[in-house]
Amino acid sequence: MSAGIAGAPAATARALDLSPRRRPDWLKAAGKEAKLLLVGIPVLLWTLIPIYHLALFAFSPKESAFSGALFPTHPTLRNFAIVFGERHYFLSHFWRQLWNSVLIAFTTGVLTLVIATAAAFAISRLKVRGGRTVMNLALFTYFIPAAFLAVPMYKTMGAYGLLNTKWALILAMVTIASPYAIWVLKQASDKLPLELDEAAIMDGASPLQLFRLVYLPLMAPSLVAIGIYALLLAWNEYLFAFLLLSGDRDLTLPVALGNFLAADDSPWELLMTTGLIYALPPAAIYYTFRRYMVGGLTAGAVKS
Repeated sequence: MSAGIAGAPAATARALDLSPRRRPDWLKAAGKEAKLLLVGIPVLLWTLIPIYHLALFAFSPKESAFSGALFPTHPTLRNFAIVFGERHYFLSHFWRQLWNSVLIAFTTGVLTLVIATAAAFAISRLKVRGGRTVMNLALFTYFIPAAFLAVPMYKTMGAYGLLNTKWALILAMVTIASPYAIWVLKQASDKLPLELDEAAIMDGASPLQLFRLVYLPLMAPSLVAIGIYALLLAWNEYLFAFLLLSGDRDLTLPVALGNFLAADDSPWELLMTTGLIYALPPAAIYYTFRRYMVGGLTAGAVKS
């Protein structure tokens, strides 16, 4: 009887999962979560502060833009009407400059995707001699800061008569994006079973058919990720766009935004409104294709 009574507390402790052996695991888990929160919350707030200021200025009248209020006291859409209507000196070519950015970004994405896909297929599946060496040499260029490459790129485009044209910036962006794109697609391609290629070849498939019918469908997530990577790289570019393009109608919107700061009395509310508008397309693209971005880039991030 006494043994049964003595065993009751132990049984109760096991049922409640509060035994001394389990308690440290809970404490460790809680400690890890607390550390993550202590680091994550400040980082999140620090990241969101610029976006918050963009929205605050965009929806505030010019008179109250610097009032210091946490929220717009008199929210307005007037700034957006001015931007879309090009009713300011710095915004006289807003739609043309936005179109330049869209055209350059999408062309860069497509060209980078075509070049990187073909190169990765040749290196990984066709085992082209010297392909890996060329890829590694191309990756080595990332050790050189982009600012050091700007002047040589400017001289090169000038020698070929491409300065002040969209193709100058497109080719520069494709040059910068391609090495990383080839590396990611090559790593992702290495994970595809070689038996698929062998089976297709046994069925009489040519290299082009192998590329079109086997390689491309299986590489779809990585292709989407790399295409978006190159597109966003060109969309956000400032340095090369500033050097290679001139003339208000030929500029991309990031460079045009820099012109706002040239005035003594800069229209900050219009600058922030234009910046907020320009930030929405890449955010929408990333949100729409986020599943492909994560899966596609991680597929080529680690060697199997």
